[in-house]
Amino acid sequence: MTLLLLAGTGEAREVAAGLAEAGIDAVASLAGATRAPAALPISTRIGGFGGEDGFRAYLEDAGITAILDATHPFAARITARSARVAAELGLPFLCLARPEWRPGPEDRWTVIGSEAEAAGYLPPRATVFLATGRQTLERFANLGDRRVYCRQIDPPEGDFPLKNGRYVIGRPPFSKEAEVALFRELKIDALVVKNAGGAQSRSKLDAARELGLPVLMIARPVLPDVPIVQDVASALDWAQARCG
Repeated sequence: MTLLLLAGTGEAREVAAGLAEAGIDAVASLAGATRAPAALPISTRIGGFGGEDGFRAYLEDAGITAILDATHPFAARITARSARVAAELGLPFLCLARPEWRPGPEDRWTVIGSEAEAAGYLPPRATVFLATGRQTLERFANLGDRRVYCRQIDPPEGDFPLKNGRYVIGRPPFSKEAEVALFRELKIDALVVKNAGGAQSRSKLDAARELGLPVLMIARPVLPDVPIVQDVASALDWAQARCG
């Protein structure tokens, strides 16, 4: 009985530690978006599967008997593909999706459906912090003359893809105080964020609240109709029941 953990989040790291402690036979999969990811306490493969056919072949060749998807809440295509193939092969499948962020009374949030909608809510020549990942930058091509900053973990291998912008390099976690200092230093006027949820990465929202900054919150994609849990303990209980 071998569990495949689709990893890449803090919750996945906690799940991997729990699987190792319980002695559950498991392998983690990382997409390879980060050049030097921290090691996980279970066997780990890095890189894509080569599409849906490659994923199906891997599951069969590796003798996978259950799939636990703990990828990012916005990795919708990975979740949909994994759930579809699991159903075809008759494999148990679970999605660990942490709860969404909810605004408080002092937050200035506007919910938008996609990155492209942000331009309609940002004043001309505003300085904007894009906390959405470098993979999404091309979707902000309509921001015009606004000044743009995007944070990423690894130093860039190429030029910033948008005019009037640059990368900010940093490895999480970041404290609220550090985020407040960064936003002040960069003279940020607005923040654009995916509703990823999670306590660790909420500090930028707390900083925006303290500074009174408007936040454009990109709504999550709709998950497929699959079993979902919202915490690590429930995911580990599920894994133990199927692969323990």
